Amino acid sequence: MIRKIGRITLRTPLVLLVLLIITLLVFDRLVQFRMSDAEAKVWFEGKQVPLTINYYHTHNRDIRYLATGKDTGATVLFIHGAPSSSTYYREYLTDSLLLQQGRLIAVDRAGYGYSGLAKPITSIQEQAAIIRPVLDSLQQLHHPVVVVAASYGTAIACRLTMDYPQLVDGLVLIAPALAPGEEKTYWFTPMIEGWLFHWTVPRMLQTANAEKIAHPHELKKMLPLWKNIQVPVNYLQGADDQLVYTTNADFARAQLVNSPHVDIQMLPGRGHLIAFLEKERIRNSILDMLQRVRNK
Repeated sequence: MIRKIGRITLRTPLVLLVLLIITLLVFDRLVQFRMSDAEAKVWFEGKQVPLTINYYHTHNRDIRYLATGKDTGATVLFIHGAPSSSTYYREYLTDSLLLQQGRLIAVDRAGYGYSGLAKPITSIQEQAAIIRPVLDSLQQLHHPVVVVAASYGTAIACRLTMDYPQLVDGLVLIAPALAPGEEKTYWFTPMIEGWLFHWTVPRMLQTANAEKIAHPHELKKMLPLWKNIQVPVNYLQGADDQLVYTTNADFARAQLVNSPHVDIQMLPGRGHLIAFLEKERIRNSILDMLQRVRNK
């Protein structure tokens, strides 16, 4: 009996460890916010919208992007936040009014989706450079180009416009995180980078955490560059956003001094996830920007 109890006692930690690992693997699988190529094709077929899935190689990795719409006309490029993937914008990529405008493209940012999950690139400048080949491939046939971005992705959209002004004609920024330090950081964020906790976190959140820690420093690097943005900007944020502070609107208003048009909309009663809750309003803002840049 004593030997039996001893064997059970010795096995219990091993069993618990195995169960923990299985739980974490399942959790990681569930918390990816991405669709495989096959899953994406099925979803878009259900919406009766033809989908093209493309990959290109840059900065030592493959980058995936989804494309719908017409091969001629304007282009709307969607950049997601953290954590997320290109399929965050699937309802926009299948929107009938947007599809009439031209090409709709959504990119898996480096470290997310199928662009190297859990291999983050925390440099905003490098993230913009990684997305640049998509815009380079459009040439004049697909202009004007409007870049739509949410949350963390808005800084990348702005950096893209700062560094490659010839490639972007207008910006639509959703819940923008632009001002250094003006966003919520959780007390446990630094802990996740330690070896003791890092392996327990789903891969998508590993990327998001690394970006979160580097974000204030990366935004400070952009401070001298805001004068380079000379395209119209539509800014939309929830008035009750508790994740990205509403002081970002004041920052944007002060920094976008060379933009010919800055429209800042603070949405009453809304928090951070307005891309889902205010799809019609955001869709209309995109259409407004497309008309604006066509008429300039």
